[in-house]
Amino acid sequence: MMPPANQDVQNLAREYPEWSSWLAVIDRVIREIADPVWEGWVPERPQDRYGLVPFLAGTTVSAEPGKLRRWRQQLVQAAYQSGAPNMSSLKPAQKNNLDSAVLFESALCEDTPRLRQIAGELGIEPDTFQAVTGLLPVPFLHACNRRWTAARPPGWTAGYCPTCGAWPAFAEVRGIERDRYLRCGRCGSEWQSHALSCPYCGNTDHDALASLLPERSAAARAVDTCKRCLGYVKTVTTLQGSPPAKVILDDLASVDLDIAALEQGYKRPAGPGYALDSRVAVRSGPGERFFRWHT
Repeated sequence: MMPPANQDVQNLAREYPEWSSWLAVIDRVIREIADPVWEGWVPERPQDRYGLVPFLAGTTVSAEPGKLRRWRQQLVQAAYQSGAPNMSSLKPAQKNNLDSAVLFESALCEDTPRLRQIAGELGIEPDTFQAVTGLLPVPFLHACNRRWTAARPPGWTAGYCPTCGAWPAFAEVRGIERDRYLRCGRCGSEWQSHALSCPYCGNTDHDALASLLPERSAAARAVDTCKRCLGYVKTVTTLQGSPPAKVILDDLASVDLDIAALEQGYKRPAGPGYALDSRVAVRSGPGERFFRWHT
């Protein structure tokens, strides 16, 4: 029987056949999320963490080089073989001599300058390279979310993810209580948020907040906007939250809301909500090689 997440991919592909190439890549990521190997990579949760600092910030990830290389090659292969013309330049990213640890760490920390530098060195179109390699740490991040969910601070008020520091992919307004939860598109985390607030700049001025209701959108879907920072958050009304592995698909399925927001001059902030400054330590015999990159 097809796992539920992959069935969701098939359903989305039937509804939007023009997305089939990208959905083939997403399908490979969702399958990888279920690999228990990633559980062994999750670092110990810092015990002296205070304030609004994500659990993963400043940690060291101990990675097995063979798994890193295989997963990087499998992900790139899924993209390269998807048939999308814009992914035809990705073949050099399958090279055995490409440093998977550097690539993984850059993607983990959302280090855009470094990812674009690597793309240039390989002769790959930067936006395509960044879109695909940005998915490399997703299975690991889901393992972190599973491990740390119970320890999440109950009073988390930041707009960025308490696990990995990413900005939210969208918000869910749940149940008859209409509680608002932000969802992370990288690790699947959820955290409660005030209804009238901007996750990016913290604006709570009712007069500076608004909602867009696209004409072709269902009544349960909208775009919350901020007139101060010109940021936006897609919002869906639902009875219960999506499973973590399905968040990435829900984000894609609501791309029409992104388009509506962009057409009105709103945008999401570039880069992470919180700079992780994490590093990857590659297990190589008795010693370890450390990588650290700064923008």
